[in-house]
Amino acid sequence: MATFISWNCRGFMSKSSELKDIINKHHPACIAVQETYLKTDKHYIRNYQIFSKHHNSDRASGGVAILAANYIPSMPLTLNTNLQAVAIRIQMKSLVTVCSLYLPPNDRVSQTDLNNLISQLPSPFIILGDLNGHSPFWGSTDSNARGLQIEHLLADHNLCLLNSDEKTHFHLPTRTFHSVDLAICSPFLLPFFSLTVDNDLYNSDHFPLIITDNRHNPTNSYRPPKYVLNAANWQKFTSLANINSETIKSSSIEQALSYIVNTIIEAADSSIPKTSGKRRKQNKPWWNAECQQAYKIQRKAWGIFRRYPTPQNFINFKKSRAESRKIQRRSCRASWRKFISGITSTISSRQMWAKVKKASGVSNTNAISVLIHNGQTISSLKGIADSIASTLAYTCSSQNYPRQILNNKINAEKQKLNFNSRTNFSYNSSFSFLEFQSCLASVHDSSPGPDSITYSMIKHLTAESQDALLHFYNRIWQEQYFPALWQQAIIIPLLKPGKDPKNPSNYRPIALTCCLCKSGFRKGRSTIDNLLALETDIRLSFLQRKHLVAIFFDIEKAYDRTWRYGILKDLYDLGLRGNLPIFIKNFLQLRKFRVKVESEFSDFFIQEEGVPQGSVLSVTLFILKINNILKQLPTSVKGYLYVDDLYISCTGTNMNFIQRQLQTAVNNITQWCNNNGFAISISKTAGVHFCRKRNLHLDPEIKLYGEDIKFVNEIKFLGIIFDKKLSFLPHVKQLRKKCESALNILKVLSTTTWGADRLSMLKIYRATVLSKLEYGCTIYGSARKSVLQKLDPVHHTALRLCSGAFRTSPVKSLYVECCEPALELKRQMLSLHYYFKIQSNSNHPFHDFKLRPFLIRLQNARKSFIPVFFTRVQDILNDLNLLHLHVTPEPKSNFPPWGIPVVQFLNPFKTFIKSD
Repeated sequence: MATFISWNCRGFMSKSSELKDIINKHHPACIAVQETYLKTDKHYIRNYQIFSKHHNSDRASGGVAILAANYIPSMPLTLNTNLQAVAIRIQMKSLVTVCSLYLPPNDRVSQTDLNNLISQLPSPFIILGDLNGHSPFWGSTDSNARGLQIEHLLADHNLCLLNSDEKTHFHLPTRTFHSVDLAICSPFLLPFFSLTVDNDLYNSDHFPLIITDNRHNPTNSYRPPKYVLNAANWQKFTSLANINSETIKSSSIEQALSYIVNTIIEAADSSIPKTSGKRRKQNKPWWNAECQQAYKIQRKAWGIFRRYPTPQNFINFKKSRAESRKIQRRSCRASWRKFISGITSTISSRQMWAKVKKASGVSNTNAISVLIHNGQTISSLKGIADSIASTLAYTCSSQNYPRQILNNKINAEKQKLNFNSRTNFSYNSSFSFLEFQSCLASVHDSSPGPDSITYSMIKHLTAESQDALLHFYNRIWQEQYFPALWQQAIIIPLLKPGKDPKNPSNYRPIALTCCLCKSGFRKGRSTIDNLLALETDIRLSFLQRKHLVAIFFDIEKAYDRTWRYGILKDLYDLGLRGNLPIFIKNFLQLRKFRVKVESEFSDFFIQEEGVPQGSVLSVTLFILKINNILKQLPTSVKGYLYVDDLYISCTGTNMNFIQRQLQTAVNNITQWCNNNGFAISISKTAGVHFCRKRNLHLDPEIKLYGEDIKFVNEIKFLGIIFDKKLSFLPHVKQLRKKCESALNILKVLSTTTWGADRLSMLKIYRATVLSKLEYGCTIYGSARKSVLQKLDPVHHTALRLCSGAFRTSPVKSLYVECCEPALELKRQMLSLHYYFKIQSNSNHPFHDFKLRPFLIRLQNARKSFIPVFFTRVQDILNDLNLLHLHVTPEPKSNFPPWGIPVVQFLNPFKTFIKSD
């Protein structure tokens, strides 16, 4: 069975506590709410998504909303009506349309508007709302015009009324009861739906209507239990999870894996508690015994008045209700102050951020939407999971490749790759226990895969069991066999921001693979390297009064379409043989996945191409495959690649020359993509013509797949907005807007007499706001002073909030009080840090960067031009008298990671007790 609720709450925000009580009592699939008094959509109720329509007036009044349970597939309906109505379609036994409707008593409602609303509701449907109509048909003693209007509506459209003669509204001035809240449904639903009225007003003047769907509902609120690792008895787990090395040696790899998984899971079941599988109740942390007692007295007074409706009993009820509200408000304020004041520097970072998220209202809602796939509406959980899974499988399928790429793929794969070798390469040696321990120390708990084993379980195995597990890994490595269980993944679909939830291709797959088989990017490098290269090239082109044209490419479904044979071919061409390439080959082949939606799983689907989602190795393999794309460029064209973010640029005084060179580069890149299984998105690829010349200079015409590449005035690359004049004004404006939004949490947490302490506030500021200001500041910090000063008010406001200082406090005193430098000094400091990092890495592309003499002369002559990064750093060093500093390069290890010798340390103090 499933339950619908209809309630005129008379204020969504003021009745949110009562709304939680209704949810905890009835566990409804959806709630139709009227008179919400809302003006914005920024509201949150745990486990529910809110669809609302606000009344168009100067003040918050009227309005309707529907709260739909996250675990039940639903989708909003677009209604073209002037009425206060909102509708959704929700999956019960079948798809049911639910409409929340409010008809104000003093408004004139035309029959045409009502007929138009009915025509827009897909059948079967149910209309829930406060219609303010009186008629003997639903228990009123008399009729009014609205009631007659509703009677005509029922007759004209052959609709059924679920009400009988229940009283749904209590009129306080006259102390009388009326029937104005109605439930109207299609004839198809009448045999299955029944209506009752709750006996509590919940501090409104309307009783909630409870509509029950008596059919079996295949969708339930049950969630698969999870291990509660924080409550684990690890001592008991360690004693029970004994992995026998002899069993590992004598069994096949598949049998050994099954034995390991069963041993660990059996120990976990005995020593680690699990969640109940029930969804959490709507929490009211401020509710205490005093609130409970006051509410009990209020309920008792209401019961007496219902039985004996005398004036004195009504006065007693109003007094007890007022007292209950007063106590609840007082308790709520005190609880909030205590909660915020608990954010101190003495609690752990994990506890602090948990409190901050709660205070800021951050929710991790992942509501399930009804899908529309190939013209069909899919509403069951199993159907939704299968639809998303089939879409992902098609994305990774070779059928999705263009014909030219597919032909090249078929021809290339005719050549078989033989990785067998009799030579003993060092990278094929067995894993050592030191490697195993160092990898295990670097991982943190994440969602487990199909075997339900977490990293914490592996960490809490005894040394003997870990050694047996290491022997199992080495068997896989040496015997060149990959277990079938490790080739499976569970996909959790997350909707991409701003995308249509009804389209199954708009979900980002988050893969959960077995932790037993999991252990990036290049060490010592970052996005700033590529940003610096682009900014330096643009600054130098401006200095020489040249044009610089850059094209920023977007590779479609880069990870999902990576050509697996191409990866292996690149490994083969690099000369890799033996265990390493064979392991990667086994790792890539026969990958299977299934999508999980709530408690339902899709069928298994094959991932034909692409690198496995959720694996650390996937990033490395993708980089290996795409790295050769930069070798296709002419000598006059530069290119930089950060994983799948690629841009090319060309500098010159002649635009025709730039156009020819870039067109050649684009043609070469597209040809390389055709030969290597990649495809470039035409709609997302864009170019920018960077130029400071005053005369009119047309953008070049460069074609991609026969279509013109669009040229824009600004583009976001690796988180920084580059405009064609390189003023960084658009970036600074957007950055300030983001930071001001992030400041809201500090405003919530800070007060003069209570709130979080200063150290915690500064920690939150540095993590939520200052981190945004610091990212890329070595690049955008080259902007004019007038542009950068737009960020200073954000910094100063945050420091005032953190320290509790007055608005009139001098800025310099804030810096001293909070131990935070000015943003200008912060940018200089980070620039120096980055410069020293470059100088300490002899392999960095900018390690030996020096301006040519004629560029130095130009730079000295043209003072109005902003210098490049390295000149700016030299100026800072000169001001600080640090030009004499010599940076020692980082020493290079003589051993590969797998060949680091085990070092034994002599510790003569090991036997002594520290307290002695």
